Amino acid sequence: MNEELPPTPPTPPTTPAPESPVPAPAEPVEVSVPDEAPAQQAPSGPAMDGRIDERSDTLDTGELVVTPGMNWFVLRVASNKESYVRETLLRKIQIEGLTHLVNRILVPTEKTKTIKGGKQKITETKLYPGYVFVEMVLEEDGRIPQDVFFLIKETTGVGDFVGATGRPTALKTHEIEKMLLDSRKPDELPEVRMVFEKGEPVVIKEGPFENYEGTVDELLPDKGLVRVLVTIFGRQAPIELEEWQISKIDEE
Repeated sequence: MNEELPPTPPTPPTTPAPESPVPAPAEPVEVSVPDEAPAQQAPSGPAMDGRIDERSDTLDTGELVVTPGMNWFVLRVASNKESYVRETLLRKIQIEGLTHLVNRILVPTEKTKTIKGGKQKITETKLYPGYVFVEMVLEEDGRIPQDVFFLIKETTGVGDFVGATGRPTALKTHEIEKMLLDSRKPDELPEVRMVFEKGEPVVIKEGPFENYEGTVDELLPDKGLVRVLVTIFGRQAPIELEEWQISKIDEE
């Protein structure tokens, strides 16, 4: 007689493993971070690594591009406070005896001359609103000397330097050269800037030939005049007009 085998016990249900509290790492995603862009473009160069730039090139005027042992940096300031910040910093640096750490401080401007009714008017506008250019020394680790840092930060209207916090970014040589050329001396009188070009079609806005159309024949910047060829009674005649008396046809 065959011995009966005991029945096979049922297999217990499988219990799922508890979910790990740490989520699986996501696939790496490449994120493009846009560069910082100020409202008005200011020159920016490569970040300094603490080394002192010993450049000593000069401009055609004989002015040093960079004072040996120093570099140029861009300081953000409140709008319309550029000249105030410059004058205040220069005064503080003299008083505190820090001229060996900070040399030139500039607010690049552009002067233009206009002539209306035979009278000359010179206007000066800031090329980089909201920025002041400072030539100074950095510490070996690329930071601003502590005395200079607090002197600048305690000045009304001052923001931060362009660059990493505490480690300003130095300008490139060609940016410095342009900035220095833009910072013309007050006694240098600009020429009249002419907005028209020879051969350009224009229309007369003021005077006895109002609404006549013509072509720019010659620019006379020393007098602030534009010679325009106008057709009168079937013949071309040259008329000298002030710039404000004419406009470009495509602007009408």
